[in-house]
Amino acid sequence: MEVTEVKIRRTFETGPMKAIVSLTFGNDLALHDVKIVSSADKTFVVMPAKKTQNGEFHDIVHPINPRMRAAIETAVLSAYEEYIKNAHDINETPAEV
Repeated sequence: MEVTEVKIRRTFETGPMKAIVSLTFGNDLALHDVKIVSSADKTFVVMPAKKTQNGEFHDIVHPINPRMRAAIETAVLSAYEEYIKNAHDINETPAEV
């Protein structure tokens, strides 16, 4: 199963959470509420989770093997980097007179 589309749903300028995205796998499956989080030393992908009554979080969906995790992380982080680059390019373009 391959990631065929990544949609950046929402971005955040402050705090560790940088974006919320949705993924599409082929024409078969959609996965929502995947988060992009940035720490002091790296940016990573967090799978959708639910909070239990005792305050712990448990993944609702997660990759079963390292190959799939790498494919998801690569697709999501690449799409986010492209989104940020395009947003930066738009903001840096001088207005035409």
